[in-house]
Amino acid sequence: MTTELKPNVYLVTGGGGNSTVIVGNTGVLVVDAKVSAPAGTALVAEIAKITPKPITTVFLTHSDPDHITGVQSMPAGVKVIANEGNKREQAEMTAAGGRGVPPPQSLPTQVTTKTKETMTIDGVKFELYHWAAAHTQGDLVVYLPDQKILATGDIIQSNRADDNPLMHYPEKRGSSEGWIKSVKEMIALNADVYVPGHGDPIKKADMEKRLAATSARRDLVMKLAKEGKSIDDIKAASPNLNQQGQPLPAPAPGANPNSTFIEIVSAEATGKK
Repeated sequence: MTTELKPNVYLVTGGGGNSTVIVGNTGVLVVDAKVSAPAGTALVAEIAKITPKPITTVFLTHSDPDHITGVQSMPAGVKVIANEGNKREQAEMTAAGGRGVPPPQSLPTQVTTKTKETMTIDGVKFELYHWAAAHTQGDLVVYLPDQKILATGDIIQSNRADDNPLMHYPEKRGSSEGWIKSVKEMIALNADVYVPGHGDPIKKADMEKRLAATSARRDLVMKLAKEGKSIDDIKAASPNLNQQGQPLPAPAPGANPNSTFIEIVSAEATGKK
């Protein structure tokens, strides 16, 4: 589904993570590219309904397959911009082989290396941020200062419980400390619209609520971990719940489960990483 957020800025949902589409003077710039080649093709078709202008640039907010795999369906020669950590992660994923190897088209052709980098592409101003490893070590937050629209990537997923963000650890070196820092910085930008990696767009007040809930839960888990409580004890005191307040289901058989919020914060509290 395609929704206009502001003039020349659209949200395309479905087929993996959210994609933000920006129409420039002569071309189209896209934030995140869907989960597969067919989903990428569907995204290209949705963009063609908005404008006949060609896709020239793709920003990748992180290296998860549901955000990068569809780049292979974009026009040949498209510029791919991501954080340097994203490029490292894709190289590691390729070296590991097996399921989830990224297509060669998703490898960044331009990387950011600083906390903040600004650029104007095709008449559109961008501010690109990486404050810390949060969801992954290669997070890239994309802000449109003129439109006051911010793409958070999976640092924020509005379809998850407020106090249970997803961080990839240890394989992508995500951290709760970095998550807190990154969300504080995003709130300080005072955007009108925050486009999460998954779920519906939210406002600053929603971001503040999510930060408060996660910070409070993190403080509790840190306290219990430092007191020597076991992971099971901490889960009993502060269970991982979904958005509806229900326990999260167990991973599917054979799946490689992510470390939970509790496991990540406990490791940070005790130094046992």
